[in-house]
This record gives sequence, C-alpha cells and structure tokens, in this order.
Amino acid sequence: MYHPRPVLMKHVTKHFRLKRTLGFWGVSIDGIGVIVGAGIYALIGVAAGVAGPALWMSFVFAGILALVTGLSYAELSSIFKTDAGEYDYLTKAFNKYLGIAVSALLVLAGVVICATVSLAFGGYFQTLIGVDARWIALGLLVLGTIIGIRGMTESTAIAAGLTIVSILGLLFIIILSIPHLGKVSLFEMPFGFSGVLQGSALVFFAYIGFEAIIKLTEETKQPEKTIPRAIMFSIVVSTILYILVALSAVSVLNWQEISTSKSPLADVAGTFFGSSAFLVVAIIALVSTANTVIIEMIAISRTLYGLAQRKVVPQLFGYVHPTRRTPVYAVIATGLGSIVFLKVGSLESLAHIANFFMFGTFALVNFSVIALRWRIKKARPFCVNCNVLGVPVLPMLGGLMSIGMLFIVMKELV
Repeated sequence: MYHPRPVLMKHVTKHFRLKRTLGFWGVSIDGIGVIVGAGIYALIGVAAGVAGPALWMSFVFAGILALVTGLSYAELSSIFKTDAGEYDYLTKAFNKYLGIAVSALLVLAGVVICATVSLAFGGYFQTLIGVDARWIALGLLVLGTIIGIRGMTESTAIAAGLTIVSILGLLFIIILSIPHLGKVSLFEMPFGFSGVLQGSALVFFAYIGFEAIIKLTEETKQPEKTIPRAIMFSIVVSTILYILVALSAVSVLNWQEISTSKSPLADVAGTFFGSSAFLVVAIIALVSTANTVIIEMIAISRTLYGLAQRKVVPQLFGYVHPTRRTPVYAVIATGLGSIVFLKVGSLESLAHIANFFMFGTFALVNFSVIALRWRIKKARPFCVNCNVLGVPVLPMLGGLMSIGMLFIVMKELV
C-alpha cells in the first residue's frame, strides 16, 4: 500500500524552518529563567547540610565553573550557528561517535532535569494543598509539553513573566535578610573544605541551563553575537543572586534547620512574617520551578531537532509544524521521557544523576575549544583569551574542574 506521509514529512522538514524571533533580551530571559529554578529553591537546603555556613562558597566555586565553561560555550556558539550544539562541537573537535554519545547523554540529562524540577514543583505544591507530589509533577510536564508545542513566541512571553517573578522572590529573601547579615561566621565549615566542594557539586544543578541557550541559535537574530553575550549575562546575574541568597539563608536560619527543610527559602521568609510570607515564597518557588521545566523542555526538543537535521536520530524529530514552527514530535518525546524518570522519586538522586551527565559533557566541551583552536584557524566573533604556550587557560581550567566535580558526584552515587 502507498503511504504518502513520509514524503509529506520530508517536504515539511525541508521547507519549514524555525523562525528567528529572539533578540538579546529574549534569549537572556530564557537563560536566566532556566538557571534560576529548582536548584536554588529546593537543593539549597541539602547543600547547607554539607557546607554549613560556608554555603555561599559552594555557590562561588560552582559559579566559577559555570563562568569558565560558559566562555567556552560562547566561543563555540559563535562558530557553529545551529541547534545541534555539543554534537557539532565534539564531532569537529574529535569524532562523530563521541558527538553522538555526548548528545545522547545530554538528552537523557535534559529529561532527568525536567523530572527533577517537576518533582521539586510537586513538593512545594504538596506543602500547600497536600496533593501527592508525583501527580502534580506529571501535570506540570504535560502542561510544559503543550506550551512547547504552541510556539516560541508564546513560550518566551510566558518565560519572561515567570522569570521576573522568580527573581523578585529571591530579591525578597535578600532584602528581608539584610539586618541579619554578619550574625554568623560565614567561613565556618562543619565538614571541612571537602564539605564545601560536595556542596558545590550539588548546587551546580542550580546553574544547569546556561548551556541550553545555544539550543535557541536557529531562533535567534544574529546568533553569532547574541548567543555569547546572553550566555555570559545569564551566568553573571544568576551567580550574584545565588551568592546573596546563600548568605541570606544561613544568616537567618541555623544551617541545620535549613538542611532538614523541604521548603528552605519559604522557611527563611516565614521567620519574618510567619505563614503569610511562607505562602508567598512557596508560590514563587512554584512559579520558578515551572519556568525551568518549560524552558528546559524547549531546549531539549531543539537538541533532538538539530540531531534529526544531521540524520543522527529519526527524521520524525526534525518535523516542524507548518504554522507553529515548532518541532512537535521532539517536544512530545521530551515530555514523555521526563515522565518516565518521575519514577525515581528522589530529588537529590535525580540531581546527582543530571550533574554526572553534565560534568562529563562540560569537560569535553571545554577541551573541544582547545582542539578546535588547532583545527580551525579562522577568527571567531567571540574568543576566550588568556593563552599559555598556545593553550587556552580558561577552557583547560574548566575541563579540569569539571573532571574534579565528576569524581565528587561519582562518590555520592556509589
């Protein structure tokens, strides 16, 4: 029997492309929105349990790694202007098979991240109305899938509003805590410096998302300039917010109290205005985690789309809706994959799994910059300077730091 659908799919994929609608602020809002999410609103408590009052140092070290790795992504994104991202980087720097392997891990990491953040969303929701967290998480993933199918313009508009609310929530905590700053020894390390490093390996989950910005390349105006600037801007803004929030949290509540809380930042706010402040911050946490899920799902679907364009995954994932201009089946696959990982059930375990995938990827991406400096001699619109004997120092530092964090996470998973 004759089946016309494959011909239609090929025609649509060829003629309907993603639409360039995003400028610097649109991309930056998406970047900040996906970074400022469940990590700071949920995992800050777990990290306080190992870092103690020196929690802010954990965010500093994690921020340094994010910054140097972000510089590498910024340089690579100025050379490669497509959504396949890490696949292109590693294929050109090393070989195709490594590119395929890392891309597969990134997709897995992405759906784990979505599952992790949706569970954090469900946890906050459960403290408010008592509904089982997994059912709430499932509902959020379904909603995120629908929004991702609707289109980039709608998604960005929703992300912009949610991102503003998320940032206001963190600023609310910081402002309330100003009178308490300095009341605790911020260099106290109950478990030594190794505890601070363990905290860094965990809270790095809060920084995951800046790499997702490159997945918006084909929907961004002048991506060779806009993407690198948006990456750096997003990381700097998020790092400043995180450090200030960490300082505020340990100054208001004892670190042991924070470590045992299921809603740490809401508890911090509750010490000032009681249940009303707790409710406000809990709602903001819901907004923030929902925002992260929506943006991360969009980013992962764009990875599948980019890989389909290179015939690495089935062409079905490269199908672009003729009116919505979104990779419909890639979005649906992302949503279904995230739902599967909800069965793990542990926020901390899921965060470690996601970090494991990401640290390995970041190590290879940083080393890719070094390899491509030798292989591709053309000038870059954005270039990471500071070389010693022809070797870029910052990408090397980022690669070595990523490997170090990888070993820390492995110890936690074993």
